[in-house]
Amino acid sequence: MPVASILSEITELMTTLIGDYGLYAVFWLMLIDAVFPAASEVVMVYSGAVAAGAFAGQETVLFGYTFEDGLPAYLAMATAGTIGYTIGAVIGWWIGDRGGREFLERHGRWVHLNEAKLERAERWFERRGESAVFIGRVTPVFRSLVSIPAGVFHAPLVRYTLLTLLGSAIWCFAFAGFGWWFGSNWEEFHHAFRYVDYLVIALALMTVAWLAWKLRARRRAGVEPS
Repeated sequence: MPVASILSEITELMTTLIGDYGLYAVFWLMLIDAVFPAASEVVMVYSGAVAAGAFAGQETVLFGYTFEDGLPAYLAMATAGTIGYTIGAVIGWWIGDRGGREFLERHGRWVHLNEAKLERAERWFERRGESAVFIGRVTPVFRSLVSIPAGVFHAPLVRYTLLTLLGSAIWCFAFAGFGWWFGSNWEEFHHAFRYVDYLVIALALMTVAWLAWKLRARRRAGVEPS
């Protein structure tokens, strides 16, 4: 299936869920995104557009209380995304801490983590220390691959949670802000924003290719006679 069609279907699914369930959908989608990529960019941008009142009949409601379109709804959407993502990240940490490498060896494919990715994550944590958590949270694609490895490598839970909270807040408030700001021109913005999706995919593929090249180079170096 063409990449454009996949992106279109993902976007349609996410926007439908947010349109139907509002804050609740944002919370749960971002919780899932903490351990399994769930198009968080689209989720937060669209939630910001909903907060701006860009779509007739779509309101920001929590337990019967309706937030006024504009700043109140924007703050509610961004906060829901931040809290949902942070809780999901803690769950991911717990899975990694309890299950360890053995768990990932058996079930890693379900969360897009294989042995090679785990080894790269381990090197990432070794090089960057605690900052690896924060940097990972604001890096497209890779932000969903931090939670479980952080638990496997026993990152201190309190500092891990605080860094995740900070990183996810920056991510959620920034992307929801884009949607809120451009909400009145959503169709035009969405048409332009899809190219960001292409850029993210291109960067991810380039990164994977570079890592594969580095791994191949190391293997060749390892078999060369001394």
